[in-house]
Amino acid sequence: MDYLSLIDRSKLHYKRSDVTPIFAEPAAFAALVDDLLAPWRGEKIDRVVGTDALGFVVGTALALKLGVGFVPVRKGGKLPVKNERVAFRDYSGVEKVFELRANPWAVGTRVLLTDEWIETGATAQAAVELIERTGGVVVGIAAIAFRKNDKTAPLWAKYRCHGVWPEQV
Repeated sequence: MDYLSLIDRSKLHYKRSDVTPIFAEPAAFAALVDDLLAPWRGEKIDRVVGTDALGFVVGTALALKLGVGFVPVRKGGKLPVKNERVAFRDYSGVEKVFELRANPWAVGTRVLLTDEWIETGATAQAAVELIERTGGVVVGIAAIAFRKNDKTAPLWAKYRCHGVWPEQV
């Protein structure tokens, strides 16, 4: 099944479309998960991190497929426990805060970061900062749509990045 054909492009918001119809189709979702993980086949990954909110859906599926744990990066004010925080400006220019539970893993834990859409790289860079600050090693960043542009170039240059939605779409 061509899961990209399930993306609802009818109402674009910040150049984004609705990827959630993929989640409702088990065969399509399974194919998406396999394609997102393709660059890391056979590589050691200890945890998958997903960013709030659709990164939770994608990340949990990737973690289950890999047989590893999932760790969420939450929006500011959501974690009821001691946490690390980072402020950033998202793709729309709004200042936001991400939180990651304090001491989420042992130093050197190999982490795959995922989200559903990376347009400017701001949320991904904030999550990377939290992962690295807490001793994690980012082995890669995967997203359904991961744009290559001036703003995401530093991520593409430093990390193994992968998106499954072609640029021309």
